[in-house]
Amino acid sequence: MDYDKLIAPAAAAMRPSGIRKFFDLAAEMPECISLGVGEPDFDTPWHIRDEGIYSLEKGKTHYTSNAGLKELKVEIDHYLDRHYGVSYDPDHEIMVTIGGSEAIDAAMRAMLDPGDEVLIPQPSYVSYVPCAVLAGGVPVIIELKAENEFRLTPEALEAAITPKTKLLVMPFPNNPTGAIMEKKDLEKIADIVREHDLYVISDEIYSELTYLERHVTIASLQGMRDRTIVINGFSKSHAMTGWRLGYACGPRIIIEQMLKIHQFAIMCAPSTSQYAGVEALRNGDEDVAAMREEYNGRRRYLLHRFKEMGLSCFEPFGAFYVFPCIKEFGMTSEEFATELLNQQKLAVVPGIAFGDCGEGFVRISYAYSLDNLKKAMDRMEAFITDLRKRS
Repeated sequence: MDYDKLIAPAAAAMRPSGIRKFFDLAAEMPECISLGVGEPDFDTPWHIRDEGIYSLEKGKTHYTSNAGLKELKVEIDHYLDRHYGVSYDPDHEIMVTIGGSEAIDAAMRAMLDPGDEVLIPQPSYVSYVPCAVLAGGVPVIIELKAENEFRLTPEALEAAITPKTKLLVMPFPNNPTGAIMEKKDLEKIADIVREHDLYVISDEIYSELTYLERHVTIASLQGMRDRTIVINGFSKSHAMTGWRLGYACGPRIIIEQMLKIHQFAIMCAPSTSQYAGVEALRNGDEDVAAMREEYNGRRRYLLHRFKEMGLSCFEPFGAFYVFPCIKEFGMTSEEFATELLNQQKLAVVPGIAFGDCGEGFVRISYAYSLDNLKKAMDRMEAFITDLRKRS
């Protein structure tokens, strides 16, 4: 059988994730230290796990409403109001999803017509471009630059807008760079969005992990709530990656369209995860604060070691990644990562995995113990010392 005839061109054109490639290689290598996966090293806090266990013991294992448990949606609204000053109607403006990734996919499929352009700042999360393409959209890449601390500038945004532009993805705090957008930055972007009548998908999955000041959502700015879909979840903030629980908030008419897609593709998020999510939002603020403080210590340690090594790296103030520059070595990011893995048994992710403008950088996650980070930096230092001797 000629299977090539059966495969959709859009699917065939997608590149496999560069993150998973190095993770899989590292998993098969004894004594390898992997700093490649963006997953908290903390266990889900016990009181959250207990709530999930309790729901199982009580037989709460049935389908929930397609949009999610009313109790959870109420807590999402309370949480967003308490932390970020935005509020949504739990009955009509909030839907619970299978992680933030499903929400990104559903939002694009609900809003894009064939040929609509989607502005995607890069380097950024690997799913935005495939989701846009599969929804019939045309990705338009906006290059984020190290000299601007990988922030989206109004000049870069203006230059990318055409009559076909419909959506702007706002991936901040940013994976892989750790960049943030402060309120003064967002206000300039919001002015342009309103002027050109654009819509925003704001992926705020790392909103709890900022180290300069509290995260500001673009939806809280004047005139932006009604033209923004806010996407968030529990994976990064509450160490709940395997629970697969996220949510989307926005205007009723958009959420209703997203919910129809969710109904037919997913049905509902796992009930056990939803009950645990209620507990996480209701009583988990101290857990989040403790994890954030630990991440911040690791962040400072890595920046200190890079300075000692003479390795250029801008200071990130969000997420749990650093994005050092490796251009001095005259290697592609994939060559650098491959040689580092083979020689020192240390796995990092090539910057090219996050878009072409990520070339010349590597992503290092500090969602690992300080002991592991110390060993990893010793290996990194030995590797780049050897590279400099060879040059």
